[in-house]
Amino acid sequence: MIAGGAFGGNRGARPVPPEKGVFPLDHLHLCDLEKKEYIGCLKTSGHKSEICRSFSKKYLECRMAKNLMAKQDMQELGFWKEDNSEVSKEENMNGRIEG
Repeated sequence: MIAGGAFGGNRGARPVPPEKGVFPLDHLHLCDLEKKEYIGCLKTSGHKSEICRSFSKKYLECRMAKNLMAKQDMQELGFWKEDNSEVSKEENMNGRIEG
């Protein structure tokens, strides 16, 4: 018989921490309001996430504030200073500094 456990796992292997992007579930519903606003926006917009970016940002900020995910600069997550300004995004992508 091949060693590996009942479900194919290696019983002698040490657990590996999750990859970036995997974070704890909100079992205590600390960010339920923000989640519901975001999901509601997605439903009313026909699941066009670009329209709901402000709700997405609020939800991620709540998760970071409540230690449900690692704190990270919002620009690293794709949110710019002026999130509604396509020009700002384009300038940042072209290497120009906003001022």
